[in-house]
Amino acid sequence: MRVTVDYDLCAGHGQCLLAAPDVFDLPDGSEQVVILDRDPPQSEYEAVVRAAAMCPAQALRVVN
Repeated sequence: MRVTVDYDLCAGHGQCLLAAPDVFDLPDGSEQVVILDRDPPQSEYEAVVRAAAMCPAQALRVVN
């Protein structure tokens, strides 16, 4: 699986962090999410898909 963020869309809402905290982070003072693991293990698949679905800006893409 591969995770990407469209930084033109990302507004730093942090919803993805709530769903998949091992894959995403929103550092203090940051206005956009940081991907901690662009190729997370398959065990994170459901959490990452949920994170993408929760993104209000629809800035996350998951390719399996």
